[in-house]
Amino acid sequence: MLRISAFPRGNSRVSSGRENDFRSLGFPMVPPPEWDGFFYQLVDRQSSRPGARGARVNASMARPRTARTSQRILDVAERLIQTRGFNGFSYADVAADVGITKASLHYHFPTKADLGLSLVRRYQVTFDEALEALSHSGGDARGLLQGYVELYGSVLRKDRMCLCGMLAAEHTTLPAPMQRALQAFFDANERWLAGVLEAGRRSGELKLPAGAREEARLLVAGLEGALLVARSFDDAARFQQAAARLLEGVRGGGPGRVTRAPRASSTARQTGARKRKVSASRASASQ
Repeated sequence: MLRISAFPRGNSRVSSGRENDFRSLGFPMVPPPEWDGFFYQLVDRQSSRPGARGARVNASMARPRTARTSQRILDVAERLIQTRGFNGFSYADVAADVGITKASLHYHFPTKADLGLSLVRRYQVTFDEALEALSHSGGDARGLLQGYVELYGSVLRKDRMCLCGMLAAEHTTLPAPMQRALQAFFDANERWLAGVLEAGRRSGELKLPAGAREEARLLVAGLEGALLVARSFDDAARFQQAAARLLEGVRGGGPGRVTRAPRASSTARQTGARKRKVSASRASASQ
């Protein structure tokens, strides 16, 4: 059974339908932790950490009040990207939401590219902490995979999207430093998943249709795509179903595998042989 001792517990928002989906695939469920609270507690921790790794903060911003303002800017910009996309908001939108002037916003982040890069780096730190907590939770490979899926689900339940998933959809319009930071985010996720998958293969828990890294890429791409489609239909069940199929794939079921029907000529020969056998049996009985 998966035990996530590192996670705070509370009233679960996990529906019984999703729990049944995972159980039917052999992924054990325990009274789940409050994933939403956990993930966003990590976000809040980053927000309250002046000069946190990944935030390009000017030395003069060491004063607590100034640092808090920069983190408020990051919080607002992150929400706007997760709901509108990077090209769907302006500095005026951020300034109005934070309650500062555009000039003040430019003081903290001279360009939108600077703001975007700081956001990706902060999100990377948050995700790294979440993956580290999962790794030390004592769960088996199936439990770790389930926990990873729940990190995505917690974002969807906030009516948002994965920050880096949203940015990836606008990849060609982003500055080169942001593009590289996005690649680093997905690469880190794939490496972590590949390690979990390989450990599960060695222990016999999982049956991988392909190599661990290839399956990790499939999981990340599938979960990010499932988030986008679920949001377009405003239907979280779509994400749950897609995630369940992705997890089934690493148990050896292989999503999308089709059992080939017998060839028509072969079927006809088998049918004719059965008819001849029945006729012969009847003839023998009549004698």
